[in-house]
Amino acid sequence: MKGSQQTQPPQRHYGITSPISLAAPKETDCLLTQKLIETLKPFGVFEEEEELQRRILILGKLNNLVKEWIREISESKNLPQSVIENVGGKIFTFGSYRLGVHTKGADIDALCVAPRHVDRSDFFTSFYDKLKLQEEVKDLRAVEEAFVPVIKLCFDGIEIDILFARLALQTIPEDLDLRDDSLLKNLDIRCIRSLNGCRVTDEILHLVPNIDNFRLTLRAIKLWAKRHNIYSNILGFLGGVSWAMLVARTCQLYPNAIASTLVHKFFLVFSKWEWPNPVLLKQPEECNLNLPVWDPRVNPSDRYHLMPIITPAYPQQNSTYNVSVSTRMVMVEEFKQGLAITDEILLSKAEWSKLFEAPNFFQKYKHYIVLLASAPTEKQRLEWVGLVESKIRILVGSLEKNEFITLAHVNPQSFPAPKENPDKEEFRTMWVIGLVFKKTENSENLSVDLTYDIQSFTDTVYRQAINSKMFELDMKIAAMHVKRKQLHQLLPSHVLQKKKKHSTEGVKLTALNDSSLDLSMDSDNSMSVPSPTSAMKTSPLNSSGSSQGRNSPAPAVTAASVTSIQASEPAISPPPKPTVSRVVSSTRLVNPSPRPSGNAATKVPNPIVGVKRTSSPHKEESPKKTKTEEEQVDMETNAIQSETVPASTSLLASQKTSSTDLSDIPALPANPIPVIKNSIKLRLNR
Repeated sequence: MKGSQQTQPPQRHYGITSPISLAAPKETDCLLTQKLIETLKPFGVFEEEEELQRRILILGKLNNLVKEWIREISESKNLPQSVIENVGGKIFTFGSYRLGVHTKGADIDALCVAPRHVDRSDFFTSFYDKLKLQEEVKDLRAVEEAFVPVIKLCFDGIEIDILFARLALQTIPEDLDLRDDSLLKNLDIRCIRSLNGCRVTDEILHLVPNIDNFRLTLRAIKLWAKRHNIYSNILGFLGGVSWAMLVARTCQLYPNAIASTLVHKFFLVFSKWEWPNPVLLKQPEECNLNLPVWDPRVNPSDRYHLMPIITPAYPQQNSTYNVSVSTRMVMVEEFKQGLAITDEILLSKAEWSKLFEAPNFFQKYKHYIVLLASAPTEKQRLEWVGLVESKIRILVGSLEKNEFITLAHVNPQSFPAPKENPDKEEFRTMWVIGLVFKKTENSENLSVDLTYDIQSFTDTVYRQAINSKMFELDMKIAAMHVKRKQLHQLLPSHVLQKKKKHSTEGVKLTALNDSSLDLSMDSDNSMSVPSPTSAMKTSPLNSSGSSQGRNSPAPAVTAASVTSIQASEPAISPPPKPTVSRVVSSTRLVNPSPRPSGNAATKVPNPIVGVKRTSSPHKEESPKKTKTEEEQVDMETNAIQSETVPASTSLLASQKTSSTDLSDIPALPANPIPVIKNSIKLRLNR
C-alpha cells in the first residue's frame, strides 16, 4: 500500500472495503487543486458569500413561518399550552444545497417536518394560505397529487420546493436527527418518500472522510457531467444524488487525498468498475419495517439494473434504475476519456480546462433521430414537454433493442424548434438522439424499420396524456431521421458553429434556450449547461429563419419514406463496449409482420445475453423496395421524413369530443394502432 499512516490517532474506517491508498497529498497535488479551483470559477459553480447569506436568511424566515403555523394549528386543535410552547417544527434542506455544492441561482430542496397532530391536508391548505400572504412569495403552486407531494414557490427570487413529513412525535426538537430509522415507524408512505431526500443527503455527508475535499471534487465532477451531456436522471444518465454517491465512494477509497487527486481517482475507479456490481457507501441494514429495499436476491427485477448505485439510508433504493445499455455505454466511454485527460493533467501535459471542454455531439454521429413536441400555448408546452421528456428513455430502450442499432445516445439538452407555420401560434421543443448502426457482414442492402419503435413511444405518451386529462387537441409529437449534414436545417446556427470548433478554453457557449445557461436548475431532471463566462447569459434564440418549407408533409401519407445510409463510411466509430454487457431485452420483429403477443421486455436470467429483435431483410426486401423506391426522399433538400399524426387526434375527431372536456375519452388500446402514420424506414447501403 502506498503512503503511510500519519502520526495521528488511527483513522476511522469508511465504506464497505478498506481504502486503496492512505497517501497524504504532496505539494504538486495542492498546486493542482488550486489550479482546479481557478478553472472552476468562471463556470459559476461557486456562489458569492453575499448570496449564500441571503439563502440562509430566507431559510430562517421560512423556518419561523413553519413554527408559527404549527403553533396556530396546535391552538386550533386545543392542545395543552405546555405542548404548544415546545411544539417545534422545522425546515430541513437536502440535495445540492445541503451537500454544499449548489451553484449560483440554484433552487433549494426543503422539507417541512411537523408533529403528529398536523396533517398533510393542513400543509396544503393553511400553510399554503400563509405563504400566499407573504409579500416575498411569488409563483406559488401546490402539486398535491405528485408521487412526492410538493409546494413550489419563489421566495425573494430563490426557487424553493418544499416537501412535507409528519412524524409520530408530539413535538419536533431542534436537534432532531432524521437519520434515526425509528422515526420511520408507523409513517404514511408519502412521508417516508419525503424524508428520503434528507436522510440520503445526511448519510452521504456522514460517510465521507473529509467534507471539504468531497465538495470540491463533486463540484468538478458535476460540471464535467453537465458539459459532457450525461447529467440527467430522467433521460437515463445520472442525476445529482448518483454523482454525489460515486464521488463519496471515491473519497472513501482515498481518504487522505485532496480534490485534484480525487477527480483523477474518480475516473480511474469508475472507468474500470465491473458493472453491474453495485456501488455501496455502507452495508445495507434491515430495519424490519417491511419497506421495499433494493435487493437482487429477493427482487428479480433488481437483477436487471445495469449500473446500480445504492442510496445509503433505509429503505435503500437504486438511484439509477433509468440507466439503459446505451446510456451506460456512453457514460463508461466518458469515464475512460476523463481518465486519459486527467492522466495528462497530472503529468502537466494538459490544463484542467481540457476536462471541461464540451464534446462535439452534433459531429459525433452520422445519423440522428429528432423528436419534436409542440403545443398551442406556452403553459401547455411546459406540461407536454415534461411528459414527453419523461418518456424518451422508453424510446431509447426500444431503439437499442433493434438488431441493427449499436447505440442510441440522447442529448439531455432540449432546443427550441423552428415554427412549422410562421402565422400560427405554436410552441415547439426538440431533442436529438444520435444513432450508431451495426456493421453487418455479407449484406448488400439492409432495410432498417424504426416505425414500430417510434409508434409505440408516441402511443405511450398520448395514452398517458389522455389518461391524466392533460391532452389538448394541438399537442403533437413528430419524429424524423436526419443525417449529420442536415442538422443545420433544424438547430440554431450558434449551437452547430460552437460545436464544430470543438470548444477550446476561450469559446463561449451561447444560450441553448432562454434560461439554459444558468446552472440554476440544479435538479436531477434538468440539463442546464454552464458556460465558462456569464457574459453571454442572455443570448435569446433566433430560431425563425431556420429552414424554408422543411416540414409540411401531408398528414395522410402512410407509405414509408426510405433513406439511403452509406453505412460503409468510416464516419461512425462506435465506442468500445464495456466489459460487462448484459442486455435485457425482448425478442421482437422489426419488420411490420405480425408481432409476438408479449411486448413487455422479457426478462433474461442474469448471465445470459439478451436477444436483440431480429428481422429478415432478405426475404422482405424486394417487395418493400418496389413499393417505396418511387417515394424515396432526397434527404439533402428535405430533412423531415415523417410527421406523427397523433393517433389520439384521429380518435378525438372521430368521437367529435370538444377539446375542453376529455373526461370520457377511453385510453388508447394497449397494442399499437394499426394505421401507422409515422413511418421511418432506412436503407443501409453496403
